[in-house]
Amino acid sequence: MVERIRIRGTVQGVGFRPLVANLARAKGLGGAVWNDGAGVIILLGTDRAGADAFLESLLSGLPRLARIEGVERTTQANLQIDGNSFEIQESAVGPVETQVSPDAAPCEACLAELRSPYERRFRYPFTNCTQCGPRFSIARSVPWDRAATTMAAFPLCEACRSEYQDEADRRYHAEPIACHRCGPQVRLERSDGRPFSYERYSALDLVDAVGGLLMSGEIVALKGVGGYQLLCDATRPEVVARLRERKHREMKPLALLARDLEVVRRYAQVSPVEEGALLSPAAPIVLLRRGAASVADEVAPGLSTLGFMLPASPLHHLVMRRVDRPVVCTSGNKSDEPPAIHDDDARRRLEGIADWIVGHNREIAHRVDDSLVREVAGEIRSLRRARGYAPAPIALPPGFEAAPSILALGGQFKATVCLLARGQAVLSQHLGDLDELSAFEDWQRAGAWLEDLFQHRAQRLVVDAHPEYRSTIQGRQLAADRKLPCISVLHHHAHLASCLAENGHPLHGPKVLGVTFDGIGYGEGGALWGGEFLYGDYRQVERVGSIKPVPLLGGDAAAKEPWRNLYAHLLAEMSWGELKVNFQELEVFRLLDQKPRALLEQIRERPTLSPLASSAGRWFDAVAAACGLGFERVAFEGQAAMQLEALATEAELQAAEAEDIYPIGIPRLTGSGLPYLEPIETWRAILGDLAVGERVARISARFHVALAQAIVRMALKLQKSTAGFDTVALSGGVFQNAVLLERTQAGLLRAGFSVLLQRRVPANDGGLSLGQAAIAAARAIAGED
Repeated sequence: MVERIRIRGTVQGVGFRPLVANLARAKGLGGAVWNDGAGVIILLGTDRAGADAFLESLLSGLPRLARIEGVERTTQANLQIDGNSFEIQESAVGPVETQVSPDAAPCEACLAELRSPYERRFRYPFTNCTQCGPRFSIARSVPWDRAATTMAAFPLCEACRSEYQDEADRRYHAEPIACHRCGPQVRLERSDGRPFSYERYSALDLVDAVGGLLMSGEIVALKGVGGYQLLCDATRPEVVARLRERKHREMKPLALLARDLEVVRRYAQVSPVEEGALLSPAAPIVLLRRGAASVADEVAPGLSTLGFMLPASPLHHLVMRRVDRPVVCTSGNKSDEPPAIHDDDARRRLEGIADWIVGHNREIAHRVDDSLVREVAGEIRSLRRARGYAPAPIALPPGFEAAPSILALGGQFKATVCLLARGQAVLSQHLGDLDELSAFEDWQRAGAWLEDLFQHRAQRLVVDAHPEYRSTIQGRQLAADRKLPCISVLHHHAHLASCLAENGHPLHGPKVLGVTFDGIGYGEGGALWGGEFLYGDYRQVERVGSIKPVPLLGGDAAAKEPWRNLYAHLLAEMSWGELKVNFQELEVFRLLDQKPRALLEQIRERPTLSPLASSAGRWFDAVAAACGLGFERVAFEGQAAMQLEALATEAELQAAEAEDIYPIGIPRLTGSGLPYLEPIETWRAILGDLAVGERVARISARFHVALAQAIVRMALKLQKSTAGFDTVALSGGVFQNAVLLERTQAGLLRAGFSVLLQRRVPANDGGLSLGQAAIAAARAIAGED
C-alpha cells in the first residue's frame, strides 16, 4: 500500500524535499519525493495511519521559507514500495501551479560560516543554503532547479556537489549554492575606468575595501539582490547632498542600511514588532521614528521617520562589517527610473552618479526593489511590496477557485500586475510609475515574465477605468491581440476589493462600507474621485458618500503645487472678499494674493482646465500649504502631506482630542443628494488658528483628529441610510498616513464596527491589480461578463 501526497504552496527552493526525505528515513519509510509544476509529490510506503503521523511531523517543522497552501492525499492500494529506501528524484515537467519563493536574507548558519576563518566559505559574498539566499530574483522558470536559474552558468565544484548530494547537509538540493572556487565573483572598479589599488582602503580584500570607501565619503554603486543600489555615508551632509544632486532626487526620503540592530537603535526607536520585521527573512526597509543620534538632515527632510533595513545578502554583510554608522542605500538609478540590473547598463547609467561600482557575474533575472513596510495599529503594513515578499501568492477566499484565469494590469502609479488562477493570486513586485518610459517598458517585461514563469494563460484581462493610463491602453491592445475579454474596473472599487481579498472576506459575503481615500482615480461617468464612501462587495459598489468635490486647479499641476489646492479649497468655501476682510494679515493670504488671480479665476471656472475632484490627497496638500509646508512646489506627490503628518505627534494629538475639534459637516450635494464631508468651518478654524499664532503642529493634529472623527460619523450615518453593514474597509494611499489610519480605526471600533485594514498588500495603487483581479473573478463566477 502506498500513500500519494500532493503538497501545494511555496515548497520549491526552500529545503522542503530534503526535509521530507530525512523525515521519511528517520521513520523508516520507503518512497520518493520530487518537484513538478504544481508543487511537490510524495510517495510513502505506509498505510493511512502512518501517513497521518508523517504529515503531522512534517507540517509542525516546516523550513524557514516554506508556506503550505494545500495538501491532497490518495491511497494507492495496488502499488508497492519495497524496503525502506527513500529517494529525492529529478523534477517532473508539467503545468505550472507551484510558487517561487521570495528572496531571503542570510540565515544565522550561513552568517556564522561567513565570519569564521575555519569555514571554506569564509567571506564568500554569495553563500546560501536551503533556508536563505536568492530565489525569485534569479528564477528563469519552474520547477525550481539550478538549471532554471541564473546560477546555471556556474557548475558545482566537487566540494559543493558533495554538499548538494549529502542528505545530512543543510545544502542538500540547495539550488543556488556556490563557493569561492565555483561560484560568482565580485568585481570592484572606478566608474571613470582609472586603475586603483584597493589596499588603500582595506588590508583584507576588495569587498572589505568597499566599507572603507564609504567611510571615506565616496559614493558606491553596488549590485544587490534585485538590482543596483547607491550607497554613501548617511552621517555626512555634503556626501548625501552630492548624491541627491547627481541622482536628481531633490527631497524624497532616502533609505538607510545599518550593519546590525545595535546601530539602528542609536538612530531610531525600534518596537518589538518593528524589530521582528527588520530581522525577518524579507529584510525590508522599515519606517522607524527618529532616535537620539542624528543622520544628515538631507536623508529625510522634514519627516519624523527614517527608513532602515539590515543587510539583505552576504555581500551587504561583508561591506558593512566595519561601518559602524548608517549608510544611504537607495535604488541605483536617476530619479524615477527603474534600478539598473545589468552590469553594462549600470556602468552607462551610473557613471555620473557613483564614484565606484561593485558588480559581480551572477545575472539578475528579475528586477526587484527593496520592500518598504511600517508598523501601524500594532501590525506591519506593506507600503511597497517587492524583495522578500513578491511573488508569494495571496490565497483567495473559498469559491474563487471557480473563476477563469485572469491577468489584471493595475494602474498608472506604483504599478503591479496580478495573475489569478486556481483560487490564488500571484501579485508581482512593485514596478514603478508608468509615466516614465523606462518604467513602462519594465512593466511590460514583468507581466510577460510572470506569465512565462508560471505558464499562466489568461482568459480575461482587467484594466483601470481611466482611459489614458498606459496600463489601460496596453491592456486593451493586448486583449484585442489575444481576442480576449477586457474588463474595466473603477479605481476605488479595486481599492476596496483588494482590501476584501487580502482579508479573506467571503466571495458571497455581506456588503461592506469601503472608505477609499487617495489622490485621484477614475469614477463613474469619468468623474475624478479620491475621497469615497462605497457600499458594496466584490461584484459591484454604490457611491453613498464623498468628500466635497473641489476644482483641481490646473489639472495635474495641482499634485505638484500645493498652493493650487489651497486656493481652490478656500475659494470653494468663501469669497476672496471674505478672505481679505478676515485674513489679509496672514502670510498665506499675501502669498496667494501675489498669484495671477484673474487668470486663476478663468482657469478655475473652466472644467476642462480645473475638473471637480473629491480628492482626500489634495485636501491634505491644501492644509499643508496653509501651514507653510511645500507651499510653492513639492518634489514628489504626497511630500507636503507627509510633512503635515510628521508634525502631529502623539502629545499634540492627545491635546487636540481633549479640545473642541475642527467642525466638518455632513450635508448633501445639490442634485444628487449625496452626503459629503463639508470643510467650510474647518477652513475658517484653520485660518483663525493661524491668525492667533497657533503652532502648525497643533493645527495638524486638530485636522487629523477632525477628519478621522468625521469618517466615523459618516459611517454611522450611512449605516442607517443603506441596507445596513457592520464592516468598514479602509484603503487607498491616504490611509498610509499612520495618524489618520489609527485614529479612524479606533473610532470605528468604538462605534461597534468591524474594521478591515491592509497588511501584506499595499493600500496604495500597488494593490490595485489584486482588487481588479478579484472583481473580474467574482463577476465571472456570477456569470456577469
